[in-house]
Amino acid sequence: MESPYLLALFFFLIAIFYSSAGFGGGSSYLALLVLSGVELYALRSTALICNIIVVSSGTYIFYQQGYLNVRKSIPIIVLSVPLAFLGGYLPLSSSVIFIVLGFALLLAAILLWVKPRYTNKNIETDNRSDLKGASIGGVIGFISGMVGIGGGIFLSPVLNLINWSTAKKIAAIASFFILVNSVAGLAGQWFQRPPYLDLHWSWPLLVAVLMGGQIGSRLAVQKFSNSTIKRTTSVLVLLASLKILNDHLFGF
Repeated sequence: MESPYLLALFFFLIAIFYSSAGFGGGSSYLALLVLSGVELYALRSTALICNIIVVSSGTYIFYQQGYLNVRKSIPIIVLSVPLAFLGGYLPLSSSVIFIVLGFALLLAAILLWVKPRYTNKNIETDNRSDLKGASIGGVIGFISGMVGIGGGIFLSPVLNLINWSTAKKIAAIASFFILVNSVAGLAGQWFQRPPYLDLHWSWPLLVAVLMGGQIGSRLAVQKFSNSTIKRTTSVLVLLASLKILNDHLFGF
């Protein structure tokens, strides 16, 4: 494994960038941990804990600033939380988890590369949109629980695509979504097998994302991700996804 101190520097920068856009950074943490040769169950737990640390303050700040309406977020998280727990709890073989992770990171890389289309509309929810939100949240929550990410990197582009709400409100929902699903996915993993987190190795990473998240979350209500950094990150995630798929699917 790579030195945790070198990884901590990258985790710090990722936390600043992602938290400033309402995300946790799970896909990029996973990418770096995969490329560093970290064991599967350790890397999933580590990525989710980093997610929780980063988005906790961001979610609170969004709520404090009035961008997060918890009641209107319920339709999106009502199925995602139990399905994220189920995804983390499923006793899947490591090869299956790696293949799903590879494709999930590949999709994340594509979504990071594509510039989202924001709207200035405030969409009033009805029964139909509530059902749509629950369906979207459930699918993303299940996949996120399996692979060890919060799912915001998938949720935010989808909500922008369907003009769910304004950009900042979508970022607020994504932050809240990541928080609750990271907790649920981590709980599912730990119910399925004993917790595995090497604090002697990972503590610099946790401290780094705590510091980065505090900085980025205070920028979250003012600006969003720089497209150059976003696309650079997508290349990192793409490389990790290709490595995983090559090692566990194609076997070249």
